Amino acid sequence: MEFKKYQHIERYGNTEVEGIEVGECLVFHKLDGSNGSVWLDNEGNIKAGSRNRELSLDKDNQGFYAHILENNNIKQYLQKHPTHRLYGEWLVPHSLRTYRDNAWRRFYVFDVCLDKEDGAVEYIPYDIYKPMLGEFDLDYIPPIARINNGSYEQFIKCLDSANFLVEDGEGNGEGIVIKNYNFYNRFGRQVWAKIVTNEFKEKHSKTMGAPVVNNEYIIEEKIIREFCTEAFIEKEFAKLVNEKDGWTSKYIPELFGRVWYELINEESWNIIKKYKSPTINYKLLNNLMIKKIKEVKSEIFS
Repeated sequence: MEFKKYQHIERYGNTEVEGIEVGECLVFHKLDGSNGSVWLDNEGNIKAGSRNRELSLDKDNQGFYAHILENNNIKQYLQKHPTHRLYGEWLVPHSLRTYRDNAWRRFYVFDVCLDKEDGAVEYIPYDIYKPMLGEFDLDYIPPIARINNGSYEQFIKCLDSANFLVEDGEGNGEGIVIKNYNFYNRFGRQVWAKIVTNEFKEKHSKTMGAPVVNNEYIIEEKIIREFCTEAFIEKEFAKLVNEKDGWTSKYIPELFGRVWYELINEESWNIIKKYKSPTINYKLLNNLMIKKIKEVKSEIFS
């Protein structure tokens, strides 16, 4: 078995997850840490990965690989289930820092996959993998609710309970992930949906705020407001700080580049679908993005 990147979780309401609410959905807490995966190679050696690459001891994603190598329970689980691949969150500080002290630097499994002989990956449902993980006392993320034929309003209500591992009185976590194990999108892919707490609050406050009178926002402004949210920027900033083991102003150009890359790479299809193949001035869009980053992260520009 070799490294396999975890799927991109789509925003609820996007074309990629259209219809996911039909049937039984499990709504899970979304943790704000670092994506990790664990598996056995063909020789039976334990391996680990970050979101985008296989790890090594000198590049181990903030101690994640060392933690996995020292965790006999994970190794014993994989020895019993050698075709399984564990995906989870290595809980180290990112943008959300209100988790309990004893929650940090632990690996919380959020998906278990079966590597099939044809190279495909099959997601194992929660009700099946939960007792399997429990046998080896492995940490995992529990569901908030089971919802049959759900609605947006029902999913939004789950945000109020999305506080797994968060200190009492410190608000909610990053958001929720919606999984329907029987759902495959129109492109034949099994995908999950997400609602991020801060993005929902930001969108809701703008919807409920003072209206703009006699002013039609240009398309580039609409894109930045809708897709380059404060939560989106904070996420990329946190990734950069963690990878660099700190922050200095010399990383500002790289921050601009990363946010720009993620905006174009991850959201172009959604922008096209939402705004019906718009004509976009990308130079203006980039300038508006930089302006938004400076507003959100004003403390690093002062």
